[in-house]
Amino acid sequence: MDVLHSFLTWAFERHHNILSWYIRPLFLLPFCFFAYKKSVVGIIITLLALLTSMFWFPKPAAINPKVEGFLAMEWDYLMGEWTFMKLLASSLVPLSMYALAFAFWRHSWKVGILVINLIALLKVLWSVYASGGSGTAVILPAFIGLAVCNAAVWLAYRFVKKKAG
Repeated sequence: MDVLHSFLTWAFERHHNILSWYIRPLFLLPFCFFAYKKSVVGIIITLLALLTSMFWFPKPAAINPKVEGFLAMEWDYLMGEWTFMKLLASSLVPLSMYALAFAFWRHSWKVGILVINLIALLKVLWSVYASGGSGTAVILPAFIGLAVCNAAVWLAYRFVKKKAG
């Protein structure tokens, strides 16, 4: 168990690098693409990349106090006692990813974009609610990622419709 805790600590230190916060929403794009193409392998690879992306960047030399405060709350949340309600609330993460994959698997562009927007909005709301003031640190990365995802999905939709028509 010490090895796992040491690894998680090492990884979480690198997650303080704000660059990892900006790239994480972008993983929704290949996730949606592979769901659209009905590639389970592509979806799994994308999820593995998403899960590991928090430690792709070096530990930052200086840390924004809001980032530090938010991640301290997140660490406490993850390492704290897991109650039934906490399990239920946390299950929204895999359920929302399933809903996103299902929407694009079924080629439902409107539902897919709705789910992407709900994921971003709920992430921001939960972050601010759960951590107070430090949760505002996620707003800019989340909404920049959301804008890029919305634009990319819209362009992909237009490309597919133009190609089909």
